[in-house]
Amino acid sequence: FLHCGMATGFLHPGAMGASLAAVCWGERLWCGDGRSSATLARAQAAGLRDVGSLDELVVRAEVIVSVCPPGVAEEVAAAVSDAGFSGTYVDVNAIAPATARSIGTRFTHFVDGGVVGPPVQAAGTTRLYLSGDLANEVASLWKDTSLETRVVDGSAGAASAVKVCFAAWTKGSAALLLAIRALAAAENVQ
Repeated sequence: FLHCGMATGFLHPGAMGASLAAVCWGERLWCGDGRSSATLARAQAAGLRDVGSLDELVVRAEVIVSVCPPGVAEEVAAAVSDAGFSGTYVDVNAIAPATARSIGTRFTHFVDGGVVGPPVQAAGTTRLYLSGDLANEVASLWKDTSLETRVVDGSAGAASAVKVCFAAWTKGSAALLLAIRALAAAENVQ
């Protein structure tokens, strides 16, 4: 199904999306209509080819990867679906598992994703969790690159759940340690 010569579209390549695109195998596309000069510069640096409009992207891409602010993830997915995309839609946004499942109902082929770490720069720093029926195939887009992919057993929502749990663990641990430190300072037992 997926091969190194296939076309993958990237929506709204910010720092993270551009870094994912830069290390992706195959032809890498984006739609630059209405995007800022900063986004254009990131897309060019990542080696993305501008096809202009979303309508053109959904015709040319076999896979579309969405990396956008979480608050607009559903709106972006709706626009891609409404444009008639029939390939594999990959949502890599920091969204709730239920939101991922809801987005997945718009597409025949859907893969849920969650990124942990900074934008891809060096091996071992950024991990992309993927779930859904075609997760292994989508993971192959980054085979042997500096982005580590991990397929999570389960359907759409499982990769987003890993991302949520990771964020809760890291932020919750930090908050707990700060609370313990504040208690120690208040009791003068530092």
